[in-house]
Amino acid sequence: MTKKIWKASVLLLLATLFYVSIMPFEAHMQDASDSDNQTSIFDIVYMAARYHTTPESPNWDVTCDIAPPLNIIDIFDIVKLANYYGEERPPTWMSPHYTYEVINVYPHDDSAFTQGLVFQNGFLYESTGLYSHSTLRLIELETGDILKLHSLPDQFFGEGTTIFDNRIIQLTWKSNKGFVYDKHSFELLEEFSYPTEGWGITHNGSLLIMSDGTATLHFLDPETFEKVGQVEVYDNSAVTELNELEYIEGKVYANIWKEDKIAIINLQSGQVEGWIDLEGIQDLENQDPDNVLNGIAYDETDCRLFVTGKRWSQLFEIRLVPLE
Repeated sequence: MTKKIWKASVLLLLATLFYVSIMPFEAHMQDASDSDNQTSIFDIVYMAARYHTTPESPNWDVTCDIAPPLNIIDIFDIVKLANYYGEERPPTWMSPHYTYEVINVYPHDDSAFTQGLVFQNGFLYESTGLYSHSTLRLIELETGDILKLHSLPDQFFGEGTTIFDNRIIQLTWKSNKGFVYDKHSFELLEEFSYPTEGWGITHNGSLLIMSDGTATLHFLDPETFEKVGQVEVYDNSAVTELNELEYIEGKVYANIWKEDKIAIINLQSGQVEGWIDLEGIQDLENQDPDNVLNGIAYDETDCRLFVTGKRWSQLFEIRLVPLE
């Protein structure tokens, strides 16, 4: 066992002994039942384990973890965490921050007002916005060529999109209406409605996950489109203006409107578990201020992460780099 793993083991033992000594187990169980978002001893032990397990460690055996854990916690952090035991939210300094490395650059239509982006089977599916210009597109990644295009009626402003089974689901902004298409032909299969604005949409394999520009993520039944739940997203406070969404390795990655950053969100608690700072990825000097970062796609097979923006001429494949 390496020194790093020995250190992690000792810290876990100290953390466990510390909390057991100050809080009877029965009281812990009672407190934990009072709030779904409470920080418990189990949360602390999990965080300590994660932060001491790095890609170089034998314990780091996740097949495709594009946001690698940081190796920053020590015994003083364990003591500081003690102050948060029983609080509704963990300390914000526990949220890792990442920058990026550009791996590849691909062409992107600089007239496309990107609102939704999905990667599947080697191709991109993109939803674009603006009244009278909204579309759904099938795009060849390497060339940026549009292989298939469906134009929305002029009165609709296209928003987020996702693929569930063989259906493409596309939102609209203020029309309270979504569209469902056949993935292969782009034939319109059905329409559905929702009471909020439509911003971003993704899914976790069983439920659709939708944003509306607030701090709320809505969970929808993928067959009936009825709402079955929601979660409020927060870090130190509510994280609002959640925009385009992508479900990646158990977390939701969300663009924040008009900000060069992406939030990594725990779907169970709503806690932001990490921030990706993409400042400088695109030279926006002298460009329209509406041409913001928006569009996240993920290649599950090869673990590739793609980002772009509204009317950007480039789409970037990036690797996340932890900031320690």
